[in-house]
Amino acid sequence: MNQDRRDRLRDAAVAVLAESGGRGLTHRAVDAAAVVPTGTAKNYFPTRDALLRAVAERCLEQYRALAASLAGAGPGPADAEQLAALLAGLLRDVAGPGRPRVLAYLELQIEGTRRPWLAALLDPIAAGDFAAHAHLLRTAGLPAGPERARTLTLALHGTIPHLLTGAPATLAAAGLDDLDRFARGLLAAVCTEEAR
Repeated sequence: MNQDRRDRLRDAAVAVLAESGGRGLTHRAVDAAAVVPTGTAKNYFPTRDALLRAVAERCLEQYRALAASLAGAGPGPADAEQLAALLAGLLRDVAGPGRPRVLAYLELQIEGTRRPWLAALLDPIAAGDFAAHAHLLRTAGLPAGPERARTLTLALHGTIPHLLTGAPATLAAAGLDDLDRFARGLLAAVCTEEAR
């Protein structure tokens, strides 16, 4: 099996899922997006579940690559300001270049509500965020107990649908029209003494 073509098909499937949703993810749509002959995706991923698995595995690979690049970027944020800048940058990625990947992941989560095997494949992504955020809080010299890491992680996850839809009034009401200010405020709220 040609690994380059397989990866091209998986990347095309991510793009199709992000653009057209779960119902739009078909072998024919993936073939068209990958610009390969009709039937190619079906040869590599014979069933719809195999296609969903391929997208989930690709999302997990991309998540791990992003996590590795952040870990390899140095010791991490040295203080709250650096951590706020990092979080704002991650949120900008969600609303910008990372948008297709995040949309595909959210579509997979919806599919995972009906396919336990898919939810199990995706579990390391969301579960990994809790440990990663606890580590970032500690590195920045901030209180990093489990409750704070959970609060930070769930707050960031909760921002994602709003960023993806980009509705101006909602973004303004949530404070997401200024991601730097939002990230600083979120850290301040999570790390106050009362947030224990």
